[in-house]
Amino acid sequence: MTDTSQHALWNGPSGEVWVEAQALLDGMFAPLAEQLAGAVPAGQPAHVLDVGCGTGAVCLVIAARLGEGGHCSGVDISAPMIARAVERAAAAGLQIDFAVGDAQRHRFAPARLDRIVSRFGVMFFDDPVQAFANLRQATRSGGTLHALAWRSAAENPFMTTAERAAAPLLALPPRTADGPGQFAFADRQHVLDILADSGWRDIEVTAVDQVCSIRTADLHRYVSLLGPVGGMLRDPQIDATLRTRVLQVVEQAFAPFVQGDRVEFVAACWALRAVAP
Repeated sequence: MTDTSQHALWNGPSGEVWVEAQALLDGMFAPLAEQLAGAVPAGQPAHVLDVGCGTGAVCLVIAARLGEGGHCSGVDISAPMIARAVERAAAAGLQIDFAVGDAQRHRFAPARLDRIVSRFGVMFFDDPVQAFANLRQATRSGGTLHALAWRSAAENPFMTTAERAAAPLLALPPRTADGPGQFAFADRQHVLDILADSGWRDIEVTAVDQVCSIRTADLHRYVSLLGPVGGMLRDPQIDATLRTRVLQVVEQAFAPFVQGDRVEFVAACWALRAVAP
């Protein structure tokens, strides 16, 4: 596999941290997994692919809904996350095929899929037009795409609270305005153009606002593990006193989101829907 920056990122410490935080993240984004799974008619013998499946949360929900002859598979660039997904499927007694691969270049069997889904996995392609064209050719005529992607950083203040609070204390790497990343699909017209240029039809890109949450008791772990701040705090060269100070400041910055024993926020997303010609 070509070692791109995304490949290095998700097969290194970031991928390992997502495995470590799997239960926390599954709980946080469970309502979005249910949105994707709920759109798959229960009991049907559909063939479904989850793109950027991570540790398998969406696949597990979908696989449990499918009827006899149905099948769910997942692909992700991260070997550590796929390994965890395989373990979870086996523990649940579900037959799910997981593959380590870049969906932009992976050689899928042509015209085999009834549905492609993705929860926050489609914003990281180096060439999104190529990626969606590759996925389209893997989908039968009339098959569907249903993906969730983040809208803008401005509409998702929870997602940048930690780095904004830590900025006076840490030299954090700037987020790039273009290229692969969490908010790469912020511009709706850009997303529409990508899907059209990659050959999909009946394209819809609609706003979805979903309340998500974690336990207040898990906030410290969330901040210390995830995102740009968590990544920098994992650096063993960071002074322990500075680390403690950063965590104090950042956790205080999340106060507006704390509702008793829950930390709640609105995930401002785009729902991407399209049909393969």
